[in-house]
Amino acid sequence: MEELTRTWWVYLVRGACAILFGLLAILWPGITVFALVIVFGVYAIVNGVFALLGSRERGSRTWMIAYGVLSVLAGVAALVWPGITALALLFLIAAWAVVVGVAEIMAGIRLRKATTGEWAFILSGVLAVLFGVLLFVWPAAGALAVVWLIGTMAIVYGVALTALAFRVRALHSRRAGPAGAAPTVA
Repeated sequence: MEELTRTWWVYLVRGACAILFGLLAILWPGITVFALVIVFGVYAIVNGVFALLGSRERGSRTWMIAYGVLSVLAGVAALVWPGITALALLFLIAAWAVVVGVAEIMAGIRLRKATTGEWAFILSGVLAVLFGVLLFVWPAAGALAVVWLIGTMAIVYGVALTALAFRVRALHSRRAGPAGAAPTVA
């Protein structure tokens, strides 16, 4: 707790950076789309690698291996061609979401025999497919909405971190006592 209260300013800096990023994302969406290409590429590769690692321990290995390989390929494609347009990025994400959704639905169906709670896996797959289909149907609205959502979330996150920084700072002031004196131990 003492370390947390001494570094309250770190949360303030992180909050300010998040707010700045959110504002830039909303005011300058073009650069945000390019950054999304890079972030999506890295995420898809990491996600695919972990899916491949997890396929050794799951019952539906074929679907998880296919999911992992496709996720890695989608990530590599995004990183090799970082200048792709927002439309191409949206179609890439849409296709990835549909494939991932179908893989999760199939894995959930196969897991019904082995465990309970497979409905959550199936539901996440259905939502991923729905998300992918909506991006195919309304790609321009999807691109702008994704950027605005990211910008808004960054601003909200930044405000929360800033509020946390000031709360932690106040806690530090209370613990330190008057004029920075060492706190008393009860």
